[in-house]
Amino acid sequence: MSNASLLASYRFFTAFQRYHSLASQQCLKRSGPRLCSQPQRQSPNNTRYASTGSAPAQKESLRPRNHYDLFPASLPSGPPPNGSFHVDPTTLRKEFIQLQAKAHPDRHHGADKAKAEAASARINDAYKTLLNPLARARYLLSLRGVEMSEDESIAGSPSDMAGGNLDASLLMDVMEVREGIEEAGSRDEIEEMKAENNKRKKASEDRLDDLFKAGDIEAARLEAVKLGYWVNVGTALEGWEKAGDGRVSEHD
Repeated sequence: MSNASLLASYRFFTAFQRYHSLASQQCLKRSGPRLCSQPQRQSPNNTRYASTGSAPAQKESLRPRNHYDLFPASLPSGPPPNGSFHVDPTTLRKEFIQLQAKAHPDRHHGADKAKAEAASARINDAYKTLLNPLARARYLLSLRGVEMSEDESIAGSPSDMAGGNLDASLLMDVMEVREGIEEAGSRDEIEEMKAENNKRKKASEDRLDDLFKAGDIEAARLEAVKLGYWVNVGTALEGWEKAGDGRVSEHD
């Protein structure tokens, strides 16, 4: 790389270190050193409904235990390892619209109206979570007792950085891509980078599918962090297009 490129990389890496220092301080204030040092784990629980016992418990068993239970037509096998990490957006949206139509508060009255509002809000939250691969990965980790904040899923935890859990080549790749975005002079260049970044995200999602099915939760957590980097790069690419800066396609 040229001297200018090295300087840009150095500045990015310095800002990167400052960010994680701040994230570490915020994590310590919010959760304490124990939660900031290692993710909390629980044994996987893929039971879709609560166990039944007495008659009241049987009614309780019909209540959805997780987001997947709300979409039995789209996600009949539930979460991994029985089901896939991948989701068909078209099928999921179709079922979402059907569910929202049934739960719409305007179709209910009195006490049922309040219940419908709560149901509608939960359906909406579940849909948004399952539709977004990164949010879906965070949610699946939470089902297994591993909580990740949005900051951690985008850049990793402070312990990941300090302990070398993240591949150094990943950070260099991210810096080089960001450098390319800053130096891009046409929309065609951005489109090419977007295509490459979409391939990276797809590869990461495929890897998450394998890891969740295998039950390797720690590796899945780190892969979710990796996916977060490429999602962040995608956001930067979208930002370039929205900003425009007077730059046009080579074919314009």
